[in-house]
Amino acid sequence: MTARTYVALLDGGRREEHVRVERVGAGVYDVTLRGVTHRVDAFHHDYGTISLLVDAESYSVQLDERGNGMRVHLRDSVFPLEILDERRLRMRRSPGKLTADGRLSLVSRLPGKVVGVLKGPGEPVREGEGVVVVEALGMQNEIPSPKDGKVVEIAVGVGQVVEGGATLASVE
Repeated sequence: MTARTYVALLDGGRREEHVRVERVGAGVYDVTLRGVTHRVDAFHHDYGTISLLVDAESYSVQLDERGNGMRVHLRDSVFPLEILDERRLRMRRSPGKLTADGRLSLVSRLPGKVVGVLKGPGEPVREGEGVVVVEALGMQNEIPSPKDGKVVEIAVGVGQVVEGGATLASVE
């Protein structure tokens, strides 16, 4: 039968282990981890419970799905488990994050009124740091910088009414 290799992310994704799984029969697998092969007999019960016979030891495992991953409950321990496709695994391994080059505009998503300007032209700004505050639908919304850089233009003033999609500032 066909063997498949998976990457298990441990310690919150800081450590990777390669796991080779080969199905050798109905519910029976040879699982190789760190160069040691274990015979695993698995029976899936209802509601996320799995009975495992690993070599000669018996385990009951409960799976609790959470967003993109799950938590594995084994005896008195809980282990987070994340299953990634190849694209997500490559992104996790990449050394840096993607950034946009050049000038980027900050726009108002909704019509509203400018109630604050937090940065002026020429001032440095960090990604996620607020530049302009717009009040819309009774709430104040801080419009953040999309990248590290400097503010090159403030296109609005305090008290100005803006439409949805209006340019508020530019960052370079």
